[in-house]
Amino acid sequence: MSTTFDILIGGAPASDFTSQLATLEVEENADAPGAFSLTLPIKLSDAGDFDAPSDPRIAPLSNIAVTAQAADGVTHCLIDGYVLSHKLHFNNGGSDSHVTVSGQDASWLMNTAEQVREWVDVTDAAVAATIFGEYSFTPADGNTDDDSPAHSESGHSLMQRATDAQFLDGLAKRSGKLCRIFCTDTPGVRTGWFAGPKLDGDPAVTLTLNGATDSNVDSIDVSWDVMRPTSVNAQQALFSAADPVGGDTADNGLAPLDAQDLPSFLGQQMSARLTATVDDGGELTTRAQAVLRDAAWFVKCEGTADAGRLGAILRVGSVVMLSAAGAVHSGKYLVWKVRHSITADAHKMAFTLVRNAVGVPSSTGGLL
Repeated sequence: MSTTFDILIGGAPASDFTSQLATLEVEENADAPGAFSLTLPIKLSDAGDFDAPSDPRIAPLSNIAVTAQAADGVTHCLIDGYVLSHKLHFNNGGSDSHVTVSGQDASWLMNTAEQVREWVDVTDAAVAATIFGEYSFTPADGNTDDDSPAHSESGHSLMQRATDAQFLDGLAKRSGKLCRIFCTDTPGVRTGWFAGPKLDGDPAVTLTLNGATDSNVDSIDVSWDVMRPTSVNAQQALFSAADPVGGDTADNGLAPLDAQDLPSFLGQQMSARLTATVDDGGELTTRAQAVLRDAAWFVKCEGTADAGRLGAILRVGSVVMLSAAGAVHSGKYLVWKVRHSITADAHKMAFTLVRNAVGVPSSTGGLL
């Protein structure tokens, strides 16, 4: 195959694992921890015991990373995480016996203990930066964009009664952001993402369907669902004001990826009502925008691609171009999920793309 991959354990290449590997799967998600599983054969050692199950390199909490490279020459660190489980299969006589080693990305480190902490006079991004720093994660450059107001003691301080991972995930969801830990190209160099999706810039790769000579995906499934709010009516009484604050919000703060966003494609308004404990109207607007951001991804595209044929490796959080899928559904998409299935012969990618807009208006005007 025209792609290569390496398995590193504790930062050191494990060439014997790479060469004898039966299967390797890595899953990346925009809104969930990454995970991996690798299947290795079990053989009898010279000492008469089974080798792989007792190999200290895959003991509990061993650090395993996977890097891969396609024809474009870019090295990607698909995952950098820790072993959390073994599943062993033994056949009579020993042939085709194997062990499946599974684990999770480095966000697992933030889930080992529930914390009780009060955060005072800091914004959400400052909280995220502090927590990321405690695990030697580097905060992403855009984490301070669209930041919350400071949580003051005179208003509402921020109370944490959860693991660090659970706490940051909750803060991200209520402000319309995504929270995840990943490595870009170098194992051991981990980034803490606490920001909205990055939708600007050129597409990382073009996925072409039905091209005469340049088709690089076999099939896709595209769906849309408009059963979601297009506006939010947010109201809340404040201790510091005599009258409630709030109003209607229809802007989710994200640029649409094509001509018709959800409200224009639907052709009518669907409103939700929100109340939340906040200190000012600005924070209430942020909460309302978070509801709309979650609802905005009304288009989903699922498919598979071969990294060798595509010449590139899909990564969560990047924007790609879908071509030759018709005027409505061709265009830019955000990569939301990728499941990498790697063997000695191929690197397959099952992907989920999302979109907050479609192309030219449909002939039915957006109605069924």
